[in-house]
Amino acid sequence: MEAPIQPSPEIRSRITDNIVYFARTLRKAGVPVGPASVVDAVSAVEVSGIENRDDLYWTLHAVFVRRHEHRVLFDEAFRIYWQSRGLVEKMLAILSPVAPPRGAPQKPRAGQTRVSQAFEANRERIAEETVPEIEVDAKFTVSGKELLQAKDFAQMTADEIAAAKSALRKMALPVDRIRLRRLKAATRGRVDPRRTLRASMQAGGGIIDLKFRKPGEKRPPLIALCDISGSMSQYSRLLLHFLHGLTAERRDVHTFLFGTRLTNVTRQLRMKDPDESLEACSEGVKDWSGGTRIASALHEFNRHWSRRVLSGQPTVLLITDGLERDTDEDLEREMDRLHRSCRRLIWLNPLLRFEGFEAKAKGIRAMLPHVDEFRAVHSLDAVADLVTALSGSRRTATADPRNWLHPTVSAQDRPAST
Repeated sequence: MEAPIQPSPEIRSRITDNIVYFARTLRKAGVPVGPASVVDAVSAVEVSGIENRDDLYWTLHAVFVRRHEHRVLFDEAFRIYWQSRGLVEKMLAILSPVAPPRGAPQKPRAGQTRVSQAFEANRERIAEETVPEIEVDAKFTVSGKELLQAKDFAQMTADEIAAAKSALRKMALPVDRIRLRRLKAATRGRVDPRRTLRASMQAGGGIIDLKFRKPGEKRPPLIALCDISGSMSQYSRLLLHFLHGLTAERRDVHTFLFGTRLTNVTRQLRMKDPDESLEACSEGVKDWSGGTRIASALHEFNRHWSRRVLSGQPTVLLITDGLERDTDEDLEREMDRLHRSCRRLIWLNPLLRFEGFEAKAKGIRAMLPHVDEFRAVHSLDAVADLVTALSGSRRTATADPRNWLHPTVSAQDRPAST
């Protein structure tokens, strides 16, 4: 085996500069890359050498990517940075005697917006130094806050995602209440004979001070079943910030994540720091951004967790796109059992953001008859509507799943996507 070629100081400087600029791009796109990681990346490239694009990709990937959600950003940044400038071919010519031809480029699109913004950051900074400041009259423009409220989570930039996380954590909590059978003391209501008699005996029997009682009230438990498959990971990660805010204020919130298996992350979401809490969730889940098996996950929940958490007339939030691998019979049976075990089952589906969405998939049609509400969950406005719905006990007409099950229902009765 031949020893790797040792580059000269000038060549080493060029390699280091390219990797440093690439690391800055990743950092601006939202990937935490520090100086130590840059040093490790340069050393790894020099020691291992590169013979093709895959070698450089996986060498840098092993150093810079440490969490599941960062892989999408790394893919997009690598494709744009190293391919657009032809830097891979130049480094191949430096570190190897023969440079193989460039292969077909990959085209992941999930993180394109944030990576493109990172590339433009340096250009905008230089332009600000040379272009004079211009005052803009914004009286007739739409505010950035309004645009952020209606913007799809998957299309947000890194700064917009940070603002959305903060808004989700500060969002008003639902004030839903349910009436209990047990009665409690009250200033008015039905007469409480026992307390009335006890009070009159304490006064010698000469004065009858009527005491009253009424049914007690409490907030219903909230159970969240959140899909973390590849098509749902972007929405699920942001919604976990909303669930973290709920868990911080209420102890009766339970959160489960599922892809190919079911994982209880309630304990992780009870950590005070949101970033530490979400990192603990990522470390505790082994199937993030993988496949999805909704029927199997619901079966495991119904069998092992329903009796523990589905007491006290809870509200269940099912967050998934309904794209199922298992048989429709299993999915329909598990959905029916879950629906019978809770007071209210709300299905949150990001596919409703599409204007022409129709419930044609077999998995979606198998699930719809067993839910009470069918809502979108792709933007801050959609989450705000969810909070309003959780604060009331009645089902709204726009979220009625029958609007999607029966094709005879007119399109004007369906909820408009934002």
